[in-house]
Amino acid sequence: MSESPQKEPDEFDEIVGAETDRDPDLALIEAGSRTLRTQSGPPQGDGVPSRPADPELDRALREVEAELAGRWPETKLDPSLVRVEALMDILGSPQRAYPSIHITGTNGKTSTARMIEALLGAFELRTGRYTSPHVQSITERISLDGAPISAERFIETYRDIRPYLDMVDAAQEHRLSFFEVLTGMAYAAFADAPVDIAVVEVGMGGTWDATNVIDAGVAVIMPISLDHTDRLGTTPEQIATEKAGIVKQDATVVLAQQPVEAASVILKRAVEVDATVAREGMEFGVLSREVAVGGQLLTLRGLGGEYPEVFLPLYGAHQAHNAAVALAAVEAFFGVGSEHARTLDLDTVRTAFASVTSPGRLEVVRRSPTVVLDAAHNPAGARAAAEAVTEAFAFSRLIGVVGASGDKDVRGVLEAFEPIFAEVVITRNSSQRAMDADELAAVAVEVFGADRVQVEPRLDDALEAAITLAEEEGEYAGAGVLVTGSVITVGEARLLLGRG
Repeated sequence: MSESPQKEPDEFDEIVGAETDRDPDLALIEAGSRTLRTQSGPPQGDGVPSRPADPELDRALREVEAELAGRWPETKLDPSLVRVEALMDILGSPQRAYPSIHITGTNGKTSTARMIEALLGAFELRTGRYTSPHVQSITERISLDGAPISAERFIETYRDIRPYLDMVDAAQEHRLSFFEVLTGMAYAAFADAPVDIAVVEVGMGGTWDATNVIDAGVAVIMPISLDHTDRLGTTPEQIATEKAGIVKQDATVVLAQQPVEAASVILKRAVEVDATVAREGMEFGVLSREVAVGGQLLTLRGLGGEYPEVFLPLYGAHQAHNAAVALAAVEAFFGVGSEHARTLDLDTVRTAFASVTSPGRLEVVRRSPTVVLDAAHNPAGARAAAEAVTEAFAFSRLIGVVGASGDKDVRGVLEAFEPIFAEVVITRNSSQRAMDADELAAVAVEVFGADRVQVEPRLDDALEAAITLAEEEGEYAGAGVLVTGSVITVGEARLLLGRG
């Protein structure tokens, strides 16, 4: 196991020092390696906003971020909807001003939410999307019409509801949390727009999640596996019980493929509330898929029939399954499969899927050597990413860059990637939750062996080291780099590689 000599403190160190004092999900590195920026080429359009160019606007946004960071972080949970319900009441129940599609599950929520949003937008509905965590900018979490709200609108929304936040804070035992405030902002922004439909991803779990003050007509439950076991339970049944709490009376449940024990819990909940269930592999699913340039070509079976030759510009079998779930959710919203047996307009569906992006999900951010980012942070996500990378990229040798949070199953993540990584560079991001690089490296040595592990505590050094290792084979040898382990690691790598 090798480690490079320590460098003198510089601007990067100052930024990391400042960022570690902030809420972990506000962690951003805004200055990066000039070398990496030069190598990586111009940023592409991907719906991830940069910091505001106007200094005054940037200052105002930082003030809002700082106020939010002063609240309970979203990693600290209190199993109660009392505070967020009080906020909704005092705001006039904005969450009831529009219908909604609610999404829970362990993996795939954000990508599926973006697909649902694209489909609804293609059918000329005005959409609001609320997802978490963000890759780079907090404004990503609240989108209108397929794009993150502007910094100006984010600030304005916060200032509009701030007096009401103070009123709720004063009346409750605990102040509203970071996530509860953002949820209130999203629901208020959607009502103000106004949107035709909201696509809402839970923050964690379901029953007690702050988003669960909506009464969604369509509940989407993505694959359930073990994650956040300290808060949600240690078995699929326990976790499914918590997530099934988003299923409301007479709703339609769109159920992705599940472990049998999780599916039984959800089906029981559906019976209790007279919900209709559409199951992947039964009522809908992926009929065929083949790798294509820049993504994959799918034939999907929806609730109303088949949708052939659908191009999805995302990699991996898991994204194909996400697409099938998204399509079924939109069909359910339009009443397809229950009120009428017909397919949605095929050309519109094709156009929508072809437009989908999902930053930080097997996203190529650099060529020669190819650098791919993936936000996998639990074993199930890591296995899906490893399979997709193997299928979609013909790498002769793959170098991993891994920075993870300390509360995750890091051994499981590393074991999932071990078969595909020739070498791994262990690092850390700027979050307070980040696992110490040496601690993570100790686990990596047990999984990979000391000769395949390198430690670079600074993320910019880790990226440089991995690119150097990939380049050792020569320009045309086909080596690549995969940066993974955490959404925060991926977001910071994106900025360092010039995509911010």
